[in-house]
Amino acid sequence: MNVIVTDAGFGPDDWTGGFDTPRVLDLPPDTDPATLAGRLDGVDLIRLHFPSSADGRGFSIARQLRLTGYAGRLRACGHVLADQYTMARRAGFDEVEIGPDLAARQPEDQWLSRANWRAHDYQSRLRG
Repeated sequence: MNVIVTDAGFGPDDWTGGFDTPRVLDLPPDTDPATLAGRLDGVDLIRLHFPSSADGRGFSIARQLRLTGYAGRLRACGHVLADQYTMARRAGFDEVEIGPDLAARQPEDQWLSRANWRAHDYQSRLRG
């Protein structure tokens, strides 16, 4: 069973709406956000897949979705590492879905150490 990572740590998936409904978009990493124009009304959850931790296209897509006004739940799914959690949150993701094998290799404390994603950015350090 996959693990959902939020700022509060690890938890079970509380999404009960299924992933094959019009209220959910389950998107591959090569999605062009422009093709989603006019399709986001009524969408409660968008899940963007990360096939590799080296594939950062999902971060750009998430940012573009937020800039276009999407305010629903946005989930990164797949090979997102604890080191990337801060970037995921800043890009607009609400949560990250990882497999149990990754959760075992990168336990909850590694993710929680990055949960204060609004702090510790380079701009704050430069201004301080």
